[in-house]
Amino acid sequence: MQKLKIFISLFILFCFLFYAADQLLQENAIPKAVKHEILEVAKNYTKEEKALFRSSEHFFTQTLLRSRFNGAILVAKAGKIVFEQYQGLTEVNKGNPIDSTTSFHLASVSKTITAMAVLKLYQDGLLHLDDLVSKHLPTFPFPEITIRHLLAHRSGLPNYVHFIEGLGWDTQRPLSNVDLLDLMVLHQKKLKAGRPGRYFDYCNTNYAVLALVIEKVSKMSYSAFLNQVFFNPIGMEKTFVFTMDQENSVLPSFRFNNQREPFMFLDAIYGDKNIYSSPRDLLKWEIALNNGQLFNASTLEEAYKGYSHEKPGIKNYGLGWRLYEMPSGKKIIYHNGWWHGNNTVFSRLPSDSTTIIVLGNKFNRSIYQAKKIASIYAGYGLDDETEE
Repeated sequence: MQKLKIFISLFILFCFLFYAADQLLQENAIPKAVKHEILEVAKNYTKEEKALFRSSEHFFTQTLLRSRFNGAILVAKAGKIVFEQYQGLTEVNKGNPIDSTTSFHLASVSKTITAMAVLKLYQDGLLHLDDLVSKHLPTFPFPEITIRHLLAHRSGLPNYVHFIEGLGWDTQRPLSNVDLLDLMVLHQKKLKAGRPGRYFDYCNTNYAVLALVIEKVSKMSYSAFLNQVFFNPIGMEKTFVFTMDQENSVLPSFRFNNQREPFMFLDAIYGDKNIYSSPRDLLKWEIALNNGQLFNASTLEEAYKGYSHEKPGIKNYGLGWRLYEMPSGKKIIYHNGWWHGNNTVFSRLPSDSTTIIVLGNKFNRSIYQAKKIASIYAGYGLDDETEE
């Protein structure tokens, strides 16, 4: 009996200590300086803006901060910033505070910009979406693949991230987009590409090839074309295409345990990734997509409709954009990103004029739960999304 009392007492003590430790960890997860910086809802907000603010604040404090978030969040309504917060330091444990001028690696959110660059060339009559890729890249070794196949991830090509080392590439040498194409030409039979148009298969190779198409058709570098057609006219001053000579000047990325992610041989490939931007610049991009400054309605319709219907459900992929197509008729047009320690979300709810942007440079899956912010609106059945 005495042993039982001792056991119960020790168990209660253990539970108390566990609770106290957990509370301490949660307290430390939200630095006091940040707590006092949480924005207060503006008095001039509409009822809907106030609800969006509170939903955003709840996600920021209860999900992002508690998962050791290092990055930025911006939520806007009809182009008006409703919630905006910056958390952490550029090198996680040191460096300058992350702020509105910080440019983050967008990872696969870069694909949305690559896709719209192709659609700009299409709108200007410089290419057709159903052109064979080989029309523009004569050495491209897969004669049935079209530009639309690449845009919608229906080409059947394998992902270069998974096959390059197997082809014997020296991983001490950066791999360029041209190098990738040359390897595909040389090892066409080894790649065992699937039948174009038959199924959806998310693949970075598609967008690395599209970047080469942009360069060939525009007769400009990928970076120069984006600067001239998008970034400069829109005023996206913190947005640029990364090159390997910038590896010591751009925002570094980190694993969840604060260890720095080193640059490696695949970091030279662009089109599928390698655009850096800030939340405010992405909001400018969103506004430009909506206001007719860049695209007409028919071009946007091509981009925002689903092309893959092999599996029933609400998830689909347009031309460079992931889609939630709800039974209610509402749609979420978005893309996630993940490269090294960078996690990104760019979500757009056109029916409710809402934009959700979350960018981080320390690996954090919680970022992908950002669509929970939209739970204030009717007509969305949302789950956590972890794909790029």
